[in-house]
Amino acid sequence: MRADRLLSILLFLQQRGKMTTKELAQALEVSVRTIHRDMDALSAVGIPVVAERGKAGGWRLLDDFRAKLTVLNREEISSLFVAPSLHVLQDLGIAGQARLARQKLMAAMPSAYRQAAEQIWERIYVDTSTWRQTTDRGRFFREMQQAVWREQRVRIRYERADGHIVERKIDPLGLVAMGSKWYVVARTGEGMRTYRMSRIQAVDRLEETFIRPASFRLAGYWHESKQAFVENLPQYRIEVELSPAIVERLRFGGRIVKEIQTDAPLPDGWIPATLWFDVEQEAAEYVLGFADQIRVRAPAALRTKIIQMAQAVLRHYGRQMDGQGELQLP
Repeated sequence: MRADRLLSILLFLQQRGKMTTKELAQALEVSVRTIHRDMDALSAVGIPVVAERGKAGGWRLLDDFRAKLTVLNREEISSLFVAPSLHVLQDLGIAGQARLARQKLMAAMPSAYRQAAEQIWERIYVDTSTWRQTTDRGRFFREMQQAVWREQRVRIRYERADGHIVERKIDPLGLVAMGSKWYVVARTGEGMRTYRMSRIQAVDRLEETFIRPASFRLAGYWHESKQAFVENLPQYRIEVELSPAIVERLRFGGRIVKEIQTDAPLPDGWIPATLWFDVEQEAAEYVLGFADQIRVRAPAALRTKIIQMAQAVLRHYGRQMDGQGELQLP
């Protein structure tokens, strides 16, 4: 959101020539203090914003930079009209404003580029939701969103992956949407941490603010931490033979299996393959779900586990059906 605000400041100054700090704060619905920090950020990256003192003073851009700002090519303008993810905008509560902003931008752009923008809008749509969309932003999304905007410290009660509830005091630096899930990236007394919003059990916004680290970049931090997380995930490899009837099904719907590598078919038509999972339990459940369509070659311990699971299923349903003449176990 800060990048959007900085761009908005540049566009305001481009259109109006000069604006006071108070006018910018009112237009962007932020504090005067925030505008001063934004101007420092613009100056730090070499954008020539200057402040004029006096009754008729205000912020303005140097004339040569104002001219450069409006020179957008066809591709740059078109890129602004790639449809954003609707469910993310809805979660943030700005879907209506985004639609209105696009309409205003469309009306203001040169007519020569308007058709290209309309073509992009009608031909590309980004949908990051799932087929059966479920809300996974948590009960306290709005409170956390406000804390992020206001740089307000909060105390949370959080359910860890192991089910334990812990209490943490955090400085929420940003929100990240990944698929249909939302996360808050925060600074804590123990360093940077990421919390899944749906696991937050309570949020208490404290009467304390924090100073955002000047060097912190949310997108860069997320990509680095995500890469580190993926690299540290456990891997469980199995060697199997696949019935030809299910190969395409595995490739199309491989949501649990992480990777599939196949070799040339055997004389009986079955296909040797290597599959990767996170853990043994996932592999066993996956293979068992295909009944007699997958033959496990290695590891031997996995075959034993699958047999034990199959026997447990037979015993479970055998007890339910015994006496009804439908299933009798030896």
